Amino acid sequence: MDEPAIAVTDLRVHRGGEEVLRDIGFTVRRGTVTGLLGPNGCGKSTLMRSIVGVQLVASGRVDVLGRPAGSPGLRRRIGYATQDPAIYADLTVTEALRYFAAVLGAPPSDVDRVITRTGLTTSARVLVGRLSGGQRGRANLAVALLGTPELLVLDEPTVGSDPELRDELWRLFHDLAATGVTLLISSHVMDEAARCDDLLLLHRGRLLARGTPEALRARTGAPDLEQAFLRLIRGRAEAAR
Repeated sequence: MDEPAIAVTDLRVHRGGEEVLRDIGFTVRRGTVTGLLGPNGCGKSTLMRSIVGVQLVASGRVDVLGRPAGSPGLRRRIGYATQDPAIYADLTVTEALRYFAAVLGAPPSDVDRVITRTGLTTSARVLVGRLSGGQRGRANLAVALLGTPELLVLDEPTVGSDPELRDELWRLFHDLAATGVTLLISSHVMDEAARCDDLLLLHRGRLLARGTPEALRARTGAPDLEQAFLRLIRGRAEAAR
């Protein structure tokens, strides 16, 4: 059996004196697109930070590509795009990508490659601060694609994108998965869930359910994934009474 790209066991995280993740456990298969779904504030970003290795955890274990999360050797094997683009606004797209390529040790030719891959060719010489929200999100994604990451952890990468751009991005995600890259993508938009190979549904810091979109619909008897999610929430609430 292939080693999973991500293996999380009994993870607990406290922030600001509160427990924001509790008893989280799951695995992510290599070469798949896994969606991390849930409402705003449910702990998705904290979980992603734990996987990337930049979040202090209270207990539990997170292994990524066969090594403990945060291991120095993982730095160039993981591409991470935060929800809020962390790119210098006073640089052009090309200048910003050249800077990050140098930091990551990626070849200079990678800059043109990721600009083309993310559809930023016409914006390559535009200052990042003058980009639209959707374009800035694409520039943020381009940074994550520099080098040859085996795992992409993308926090709400389609926020601010119009329907056409969202469709282009999801086609890109599946193209990457077809080459063996593993993608973990967070979203609070349930209609994006159907585009994923596997789903992790998070609610109030707990893993509510996991499985393929088809399996979750079948399990709940719901006509769509939004209704499936709501039925799972109600079922947990009733079980807790």
